[in-house]
Amino acid sequence: MKEETKLIQNILSDPLTGSISTPIYQTSTYVQESPGVHKGFDYTRTNNPTRKILERLITDLEYGYGSLAFSSGLASVDAVLKLLECGDEIIAVNDIYGGTFRLLNLYKKLGLITKFVDTTNAEKAISVVSNNTKLFWLESPTNPTLKISDIEYISKESKKKNPKLLVVVDNTFASPAIQNPIKLGADIIIHSATKYLAGHSDVLAGLITVKDPDLYEKLKYIQNATGGVLSPIDCWLTIRGSQTLYLRVQKQSKNAFKVASFLEKKKDYCIDKVYYPGLQCHKNHLIAVKQQRYFGGVVSFSLKKDTIESAKKIVTSTKLFKLAESLGGTKSLICHPATMTHKSTPLDVRRNSGIQDSLIRLSLGIENVEDLIEDIDQALK
Repeated sequence: MKEETKLIQNILSDPLTGSISTPIYQTSTYVQESPGVHKGFDYTRTNNPTRKILERLITDLEYGYGSLAFSSGLASVDAVLKLLECGDEIIAVNDIYGGTFRLLNLYKKLGLITKFVDTTNAEKAISVVSNNTKLFWLESPTNPTLKISDIEYISKESKKKNPKLLVVVDNTFASPAIQNPIKLGADIIIHSATKYLAGHSDVLAGLITVKDPDLYEKLKYIQNATGGVLSPIDCWLTIRGSQTLYLRVQKQSKNAFKVASFLEKKKDYCIDKVYYPGLQCHKNHLIAVKQQRYFGGVVSFSLKKDTIESAKKIVTSTKLFKLAESLGGTKSLICHPATMTHKSTPLDVRRNSGIQDSLIRLSLGIENVEDLIEDIDQALK
């Protein structure tokens, strides 16, 4: 089956009642026939039928061995970091999500070492790998400057240098509709399912997919031990939202390309840089063409007048684009990373990774693109 068909058909009808919609098993515990003898469920922190359906669904979409659903994207990140021990090393993309940066900073106190590198320069990034490197942490596209890393090349070459390291890809910005990192050689995929997978800005959710049975068992143990699981109702919302994933991502990607092209034409006016991997001028455009089906629904741009004040004037002047954090929903959003999503990232780290003070991030929804362009145009004026 093609991906779109597989997504819909793998959400099975309920065998007990024939319900076409996945049941919400809103229960904390389960009746047992005798101590330890049950139907595969004893306590919802450990297992829940609705969560199991969601985990199986994302496993199929990402071509993995197994998946685990968490209460947020950062809870998923936290679970993966708990695989490590004091003194272990992580090589991470320097243009990393602010929440992940904050969490890595917390783990620094517990002895984890993180080296931030520009992973778009694959050879240089791989040269940093040592025998102590346990995780190679990628985001592609990155948040918010939309850098693209060659997942297949980095996975292959980094493992030649250290066969024991694990390649982790935060696939939030792409989603399974755009790329499948496990097929490109990654070991672990992370999603903030809050974004494109759930897709309607009404749920907080995280997902991990792995390709190795042993790795799945380790993470399953961590999930059960720490308890940051996704609730049954939020699992159901994610299952329901994900059914339109391919339709939404196609529309959002088309909208994003047209908006990026419009902004590129404004570079003689007030725009400094436009970040969108679908533009031929994007420095990682050819890698994006190679490993992605679409170029995604996020566009970022900076201003010639590179100040926070200039950016704030624009983000508070749009009418259709709503000023809010997050992305990937049906409604278009506008965000100022320096004072919002990446506020906790130190100024020098932000600037070294290309996040200018005036950088503005757009998350394209499914509205008519002509209306969206008109809204941006009036805000720029």
